Amino acid sequence: MRTEPIACLRPTPECAAQFAAPPYDVFDYASGVAWARSHRASFLECDLPEVTFAPDETPDSAALMTRAKERLDERIADGTLLADDEPCYYLYRLEQDGASQTGIVCACAVSDYHDGTIRRHENTRAAKLADRIGHIRALGAQTGLIFLAYEDRASINQIVEAATAETPLYEYEEDGIRETVWRIAQTDEIRSLRSELDGVDHAYIADGHHRAAAAAEVARMAREACDSSAELPSDSFLAILYPASQLQVHAYNRVVSDRCGMSAEELVEAIEAAGFEAAPSPTALIPTQKRRMGMYTDGRWWELTAPEPAEQSPASSLDVSLLQNLVLEPILGIADPTRNERISFVSGTLGTDSLEHLAGAEGVSFSMHPTSVEELIAVADAGQLMPPKSTWFAPKPRSGLFIRQLQADLGAEDARA
Repeated sequence: MRTEPIACLRPTPECAAQFAAPPYDVFDYASGVAWARSHRASFLECDLPEVTFAPDETPDSAALMTRAKERLDERIADGTLLADDEPCYYLYRLEQDGASQTGIVCACAVSDYHDGTIRRHENTRAAKLADRIGHIRALGAQTGLIFLAYEDRASINQIVEAATAETPLYEYEEDGIRETVWRIAQTDEIRSLRSELDGVDHAYIADGHHRAAAAAEVARMAREACDSSAELPSDSFLAILYPASQLQVHAYNRVVSDRCGMSAEELVEAIEAAGFEAAPSPTALIPTQKRRMGMYTDGRWWELTAPEPAEQSPASSLDVSLLQNLVLEPILGIADPTRNERISFVSGTLGTDSLEHLAGAEGVSFSMHPTSVEELIAVADAGQLMPPKSTWFAPKPRSGLFIRQLQADLGAEDARA
């Protein structure tokens, strides 16, 4: 696997905690506005420019991207952001509830994405992909870390352990998460880490399929517009590499707004006819093993035990696949969960109270057992796809700490297109 150190814009140590923001796609408009108001001049204004407009305004895509670029330029002008001109690797640690994960921030080759060295497990949606392509081109920069997992290597762990014994570049706590960043800048240390990363056979996209696909498309556009065969900055994308053993995967639960005309009793009967065992549960249910699911409807919780999958492939064996194929589509009419407005997805970190509230009187919620990192790797290695919203990784790295500029690739006029 090919990686490179990066030269980037990054916030000054004094501004880092206020400027860095959670990924744009964890917000809707209301929650984004609330967060931006409590973190003035944060990167969220660049990443989700909708929050800078009033609720009654309806800016088009061009206006949104122009606003995003304006906000980035303002943060450069006012000194919030400084330039690290020398390429470095960065180490970014997140600590929450006693768990810790330390990733390597770098540039990964787009060619590795195309040839399967970097493996994916989800399809992308056209509208979201177009939005991220526009964002990269408007800012002339890659700003969102593509979250990659790799199978642990002791030699890399040793380099990381030595580097994190040094004085950090950033260290702060936000929203219950302790964040620490170190820089690897010495030539021999860079050479050693790059050499060890070269030995990684595959990396797996844990979060960021749209960002990765957008980076690859921008690279194609830049290559088509360039007469030279020389390597371009856009031939690589901004990423963070985490050893798989350190990652915390949470459930991604499902809520359907109605029972498709059935009573609660009829729904349970239909689920049992599909091969599930269903038993009333006296308490809210958080599954602790595979093929167990909780269901809440009409004020009651049920424990569901899924049948053995008919097809023993990595993707079809996932709990989220069994629920989709045996219940959501044939019984509740959710054929395409990426487009059907009757279904929503809820992080397992929010607990079961949210599932009860969202189901209300007419709907139905399903609490899931988390898909494991090992299952994700097996699906990706098999070249298969998971159902959408199969995994929720937390804590997530923030955006805005590392901004990798591509202006030389895109040109000023093209970057604002």
